Amino acid sequence: MESSPLLRLLWTLLLFRADLSKGVTIASTDQTMITKAQGEKVTLPCTFTFGPQDTGSLDIEWVLLQPNEEQTVIMYNGDRIYDKYKMDGRVEFVNPNPASGDGTIDILNLKASDTGTYQCKVKKPPSVQTHRIQLTVLVKPTNTKCYVEGSQEIGTDLTLKCKSLEGSPIISYYWKKGTGTEDLPATLISNSDTGDLLVKNASQIYSGTYICTASNRVGADECSLELNVTPPINRAGRIAGAIIGTLLGLLLLAFFIFCCLKKQREKKYEKEVHHDIREDVPPPKSRASTARSYIGSNRSSLGSMSPSNMDGYAKTQYNKVPSEEFERPPVQTPNFQPPKVAAPNLSRMGAIPVMIPAQSKDGSIV
Repeated sequence: MESSPLLRLLWTLLLFRADLSKGVTIASTDQTMITKAQGEKVTLPCTFTFGPQDTGSLDIEWVLLQPNEEQTVIMYNGDRIYDKYKMDGRVEFVNPNPASGDGTIDILNLKASDTGTYQCKVKKPPSVQTHRIQLTVLVKPTNTKCYVEGSQEIGTDLTLKCKSLEGSPIISYYWKKGTGTEDLPATLISNSDTGDLLVKNASQIYSGTYICTASNRVGADECSLELNVTPPINRAGRIAGAIIGTLLGLLLLAFFIFCCLKKQREKKYEKEVHHDIREDVPPPKSRASTARSYIGSNRSSLGSMSPSNMDGYAKTQYNKVPSEEFERPPVQTPNFQPPKVAAPNLSRMGAIPVMIPAQSKDGSIV
């Protein structure tokens, strides 16, 4: 029985498909995800074999797949290597002759920006094969700091803090006491996500060295602190001292303000007095001149009297300075006129001539 033309065509297609399946084959397909730390080196495998029908020129290309484009990393074509692309100087083929069936590459000094999907494409006409690897570059925890938040006194609540300043998530924190593997007291509450270790109702048994370890998928870092729980201090004395210090400060401030205001008033007063010149007010009368005028007038009066009339005046106290009342002019009776005595008669009566000093209008002696 002869086969139909349709059956022969089907057999031909199957044989052709079988021949194609024997073309380029990438063997290292078991590793599709790799995680490394920043600064390290990563090896991306890409080994392959050829089929008998693969007779064209070999072309090996590594690219970094982006959402909208493909960035070439390194190439092998026509027995030449091209690596002046995105990672110039940081990428190389592991085998100097990739045509031998090994297109594996090394990426040196990894950066966080190197994270992405890498594709190895092996092309030897008529066959083409690709293989993809997801690379994740993480930053291991570094610069981890430990410190205590709260008062380290008996009976208080405090928190031991642990935080890495650098590091890719997810970072886990683990606390332990001492330098060994000593477990924490059961009353302490630890949070592995935030790095907090809560200590409630602290007592001296909690004193000691505490070590915190921060870790993620690519590395770990540690820090330590010394917890010293002490008896409470005299809070009343501290409060009283603070109050007294505050009052003294306020008193000093008030005194300083008072001195400044006083100094300002004195300067203002001196300035006003210095400019306050009054030309229409006469100077005050001199009491000394008034007293001298009074004494001189009395002496002239005494000189004009006889010795018999001196008895009443001898009892007058001339050692006293007259008061301001003597400056007032005597009240004279309109009809009374003092008797006039001639000069010769005054001499016969024993009077002594006295020179009366002249006075200005304001009462001062000329």
